[in-house]
Parts: sequence; C-alpha cells; structure tokens
Amino acid sequence: MGGTYKCARCKQKVELDDHVRCPFCGHRILFKERGAAIKVLKAE
Repeated sequence: MGGTYKCARCKQKVELDDHVRCPFCGHRILFKERGAAIKVLKAE
C-alpha cells in the first residue's frame, strides 16, 4: 500500500505499510496527502 497519509483525528502524518490505523491515536480514518503542484488548465 505505502504512501503518506494524514490522520483525521490527531492530524499527524502517517506512513502506511500493512495496517490502516494511526500509530499515534489508533484512529482508522486517514486522508491521502496531496502534492504541492498546481495544475493549470486551458479553458476552451
């Protein structure tokens, strides 16, 4: 699975391996971190 996620309860950054659970508070709702890049699209 892997990747960087943010815990919904304690807002800590979490690295996932096999278990979908925050190691700090035990909460199971995590949000995937977005990239910092801004996308510019041309409107037609």
